Amino acid sequence: MAKRDKAFVEFVEAAGPSLRRTAYLIGGDRHKADDVVQETLYKLYLAWPKVQRAGNPFAYARRMLVNVAYDSGRRPWRREVTSAEVPDSAVHGGDFAAGHADRDEVLEALRALAPRQRACVVLRYYEDLSVEQTAEILGCSEGTVKSQAARGLDTLRKAIDRRRSPAL
Repeated sequence: MAKRDKAFVEFVEAAGPSLRRTAYLIGGDRHKADDVVQETLYKLYLAWPKVQRAGNPFAYARRMLVNVAYDSGRRPWRREVTSAEVPDSAVHGGDFAAGHADRDEVLEALRALAPRQRACVVLRYYEDLSVEQTAEILGCSEGTVKSQAARGLDTLRKAIDRRRSPAL
């Protein structure tokens, strides 16, 4: 084992339990704490020579752990809420046909959009691309993407509202 690796392993053995407790107290979940510690140790290992030269690797690791914990909370998939029970039914009370009807309704309304509006809506909201990325792909300005997406969403809302509440 290389000298660098040996020093890192010794540090992890000494500081690991404390880092895990800190991560648990910050995040409130043991599994998330394990993930945060793992990511912290990975980043710490990459910077280990620098950390050793700076002195006080535990303080450095603790600060890094707090940053990783905050960053992980910002990620959308980290905001999931766990549940002890699995729901008995899916969307629409388990009515599979109703879910497909809604999907078909949205697809039909989407097909009715002008091509540029449809492209903007799909790239922005289905593919989750930024305004800048969408503009680059479509070869247009960011303002065009914003206006076309806004108009497209407005048209979709109106089309779906019309289908759901037909004129009397």
